[in-house]
Formats: sequence, structure tokens, C-alpha cells
Amino acid sequence: MAPGAIIANSTPSESKVWPRSQSILRVSGTTIVEGDGQKIILKGVGLGGHLNMENFITGFTGHEHEHREALASVLGKEKAEFYFDRFLDYFFTEKDAEFLASLGLNSIRVPINYRHFEDDMNPRVIKPEGFRLLDRVVTPAQSQNQDWHSDSGITQALFWKFKDFQDRVVNLWQEIAKYYRGNPVIAGYNMLNEPADPEHINVVAFYSRLEKIIRSVDPDHMLFVDGNTYAMDFTHFPSEPLPNAVYACHDYSSYGFPRGGTYTATAEQNAKLRSSFERKVKFMRAANVPIYNGEFGLVYASSPENGLTASEVNAHRLDLLKEQLSIYRETDVHWSIWTYKDINYQGMVYTDPASPYMKLLSPFIQKKRDLSADFWGSNDDKVKHIYESLMTAVKEWVPKHLHNKKYPSPLWTIDRHFERIIREALLSEYLGWECAEYFKELEEKDLEVLAASFKIENCILRDGLNRALSEDAKIRKA
Repeated sequence: MAPGAIIANSTPSESKVWPRSQSILRVSGTTIVEGDGQKIILKGVGLGGHLNMENFITGFTGHEHEHREALASVLGKEKAEFYFDRFLDYFFTEKDAEFLASLGLNSIRVPINYRHFEDDMNPRVIKPEGFRLLDRVVTPAQSQNQDWHSDSGITQALFWKFKDFQDRVVNLWQEIAKYYRGNPVIAGYNMLNEPADPEHINVVAFYSRLEKIIRSVDPDHMLFVDGNTYAMDFTHFPSEPLPNAVYACHDYSSYGFPRGGTYTATAEQNAKLRSSFERKVKFMRAANVPIYNGEFGLVYASSPENGLTASEVNAHRLDLLKEQLSIYRETDVHWSIWTYKDINYQGMVYTDPASPYMKLLSPFIQKKRDLSADFWGSNDDKVKHIYESLMTAVKEWVPKHLHNKKYPSPLWTIDRHFERIIREALLSEYLGWECAEYFKELEEKDLEVLAASFKIENCILRDGLNRALSEDAKIRKA
């Protein structure tokens, strides 16, 4: 039940590319403008793994709350909290903000887990600590779905079934909007990240309700509105857009993942990229509103894949990213790459394999990869044969006409639902306890060193990716 994301629109004042905005951004037709009417194109990065942790970003399995509970069980609550506090302190600092500014990027999309702001046993009581953590990102810049990245822990999006969950998110956004009212560093509020409403109508009603609540305390900031079904489906949205709102899609390409085949820039592949994007933004084109691509990105190889060396794989995937950027550039699409920092999957910055953190967890991370325990950055070559016989039986047991009945179909097949529940939920929960055992008997000084592995000065920069993003960010149209 992550409420969504804050989008910050300024880089540090020493940036020579994008001066600090002194006015709140707003929507003007199909564009976003500053207070004086000057057009601005948001080009930035998602800060995944920080205020909403994800398993592929830092190496654990399953869901964030399970990871935190598992570490507390072996370290004790006090030492576990010390570790996570230090991790958050090091993951994004002033130096990270300066680095992003040096590339010409002008925005940061900050995902937020509601657990930083309230406790399930003390709902609607907002913790000041949440704002302190969020301010640590905002100041230098001056589960609405079923998956792990909403810290769900189950395979259903109960958000749409319980009004109380929705009420709590409304209350939290009201407090966030009240807190940041009038702050020009904030570009706007991304109300929900990748909602997945099986009925397709609840999400529209919720957006309408939430817009009124936010506007009651903050009438000025833009709202960023994700499409349904993982920000890809606007078919049930009303033709009249919300006022001062930017509509957001997510535009991942299967060619950018280990299971997606090799991108070779054929005419057919490029046509597929363009048609996929245009399908997602059809609503925005018709409604004449700005287009924000809140997430896109690639998984980079660190070992051979599909008969190619890692460097060959990564060269092909970087070509894919450049083609996507060229498509977005044609019509001034605003974008946010996913993601900024991780353990060498997608990050612009990633942990050094020789760092204390990677030395400690590399055996576990390799095991997780071999078992395909998280979907995002692995293929299932080493375990596919084990699951195939059971999957074949399941397909025989379930009548064929029901195979694709479970939402979100046809996006997910019966095979995808099966692997989510068996591998990415149940198996991952067991493996999460094993991951925690790597931390057993560590003292605070050891935990400090592990957390410091995520400081940018201790990390490696992905030069090819950063160069491509910087070149695009610095392109200005007359």
C-alpha cells in the first residue's frame, strides 16, 4: 500500500544546466511550464530501493516488510533499525544529487512506502519520521497492486476491496500535500504507483476522490496520474482529464530483459517499440495533456546470456534505450528512468562487487538468481525443467477456457501467476530467512560498513547509460 511517489523538479543550485525553479510548475495544454510560462521537460530518475525497498535492488527476496522482520529476528530490533537507518542515510546524499545535476537531469521520482508514515496498529497517526526521511531527498533537490514493489506480501491487491485502506491513503496524501504546499522544489504528487484494479472503475473513482482532497489543502501542485494495470491502461478513464494533471504511463520493453530476446534494431522491432508506446499514450494524445513516462529501463548483464557475452548483451540493450529516448524526444515526452542505484541490475550507479555488502551477500544473490526467485532480473534456465511438469499438470487440471481468467490477463498468463505465487512469494519468503542469517551476530560497526557500501563514492558508475541519459537530457528544442 505505497501511496505513490513525490516528484521533485529541481537540482542543487550549483547546477549550470537547470537553475532552481522559484515557482510551482503547472500544466498548460500538452506542456508543463514554470510560473513565467517557460516550457520545461522533466527528465529524471526514479529513486527505487530507498523509501520503498525492492528485492532486486538490494538483493533480498520477497517483500520489504518480510526483509525487515527477518533481520530483526536475527539482529534484534534495535540493531536492525540501526542498519536500515544507516542504509537510508547513505543511499541518497548531497553527492548523489550533485551527480544527477551534473548529467543535466532535472527531476527525481521518489517512491514512498506508507509504513514510513504510519503503523498498521496505529492507523491514521502520521509519524514525523516519514517527513524527515522524505526531506532528506527533497532538501538536496530543492499497494494498490499485487506485487513486491507495493510491499504487499500476498497475491491480491486488497486496496480495492477495503475502503479503510483507501481512507488511510487519502489521509496520508492530505498530510503530505499539506506539508509540501507552496514548495517549488516539488513538481507534483504521483498519487498511486502502477495501480491494478481488476474492475477498472475503482481506480478512476479513487483518483477523483483523492484529487479533491489534495486540492483542498494544496490547490497548486500538479498531480501525476498513472494508468491502470501497471500504468499501461487508460481505456476506462473519462475523456475529460483532471485539472492541472499529468498522465503517466510506464514503458518497459521485453527486449530489455533476460527473457525478452535480443534487440538488433530491426524495422520490425522498432515498429513494435513505437506501437507499444503509442498504445499506452493514446489517451494523453486524445485528451491533449502532457505525457509522462514514469518508468522505463533495462536489466544489464553481468554474465553471458543467450549465447552472447555480457558486454555484447549490454551493448544491444543500450541501443534499445537510445531508440526509446528518440521516440520520446519526438513529442517532448517527460521521462524518468528506472532506477538510480542498485546491486548491478538496472542502476545508473551500482555497488562495487568488492564492497563489504556484496562480499557478504554474493553467494545468496547468486542462489536467488539461479532459482529465479525474483522475476525482474533473472531467467529461469536452471529451474525451468523442475517446474514444467507441475505447470503442465496445473494446465491440465484447469479447463483451458479458464487459463487466462485471472486478472491481469492477457498481460499475465496462468504460468505467470503460478511462478509469482510459488517462486516469488512462497519460495522467496523462505529464502528471505536464509538471507537474514548472513547478518547474524554482526555488530553495529559491521552494519555501518555494510550500509556504507551504497555511498556513491563507494559505488561504480554505469558510464554508457549515464552518457546516453545526459546527452538526451541536454537536448533543447527551439
